[in-house]
Amino acid sequence: MNHKIKTFLFKTIALLPNKIDDYCYHKIQSFFDKSTLENRFKSVEPTYLRLFKVLKDLNIDLKNKTVFEIGSGWFPTMPYFFKYKFEAEKVITIDINKHFKKETVLELNGLFSKNYDVTVIPELHNKYGLPVDVEYFPNYNIINQDFPEVDFVFSRYVLSHMKENDVDILHKKMKTQLKKDSLIVHFISPSDLRQHGDSSLALQDFLQYSETDWDKIRTKFDYHNRLRLPQFIEIFKKYDYEILYLDYESLQKGTEKYDLFKKVKLHEDFSKYSDEELTAGNILLVLKV
Repeated sequence: MNHKIKTFLFKTIALLPNKIDDYCYHKIQSFFDKSTLENRFKSVEPTYLRLFKVLKDLNIDLKNKTVFEIGSGWFPTMPYFFKYKFEAEKVITIDINKHFKKETVLELNGLFSKNYDVTVIPELHNKYGLPVDVEYFPNYNIINQDFPEVDFVFSRYVLSHMKENDVDILHKKMKTQLKKDSLIVHFISPSDLRQHGDSSLALQDFLQYSETDWDKIRTKFDYHNRLRLPQFIEIFKKYDYEILYLDYESLQKGTEKYDLFKKVKLHEDFSKYSDEELTAGNILLVLKV
């Protein structure tokens, strides 16, 4: 869908009363997303495989640990990987929205069991169809809540959807509330979401706007800050996290995506960063409290 049409659609929905706007958003997502649950579930597998390799290289074992996931998404794929492949003792997953549906989770249970040779049995009275030791808390804003006692915090493509100040608050809170030596893993995709459905846009197209102009474009349905990799790192260093691992990809000269990026007239807010810093994506960070 052309990004201008998509923005207009989201802005129109955002004018509706609460709950009605969310209902319409879900319906639109369902209408345009024709991929099967199995395809969507398999699309998360590369995250698991990448995380598995990094944790193995760092000699980090999640067996019998408590994992806290920020940003549950539409169904509990990563919690299942944590429980059944990493052998975590307990997985708590939270989301600011409520997306889980029992029929979807039950279907996922079967798919996960078949694909990974495990038996996912839903807890008898769990209203979402989740197994024992996977707990889901929707409508949960971690900025306003305290952290439970956990060993490992995980987020997958969440930080870029938070307000910049909230990213700072989150890491200040984790530094003070998590026990020493707790680990935090972030997967970050700091690209312009409008590009996902419109390849005519550069991944960094939104860097041309002032903060005021960008606020006029984004809505709560496609909210995205524009923090660049050095800005994330600055926050982590501000609260004295140890960066155990950092990996990312930057656009290479001579590629179509790089050529699109170079056509973007950068706003002065981003002029101090190098091309590598501005285009750094597919970021994976492992932090230690």
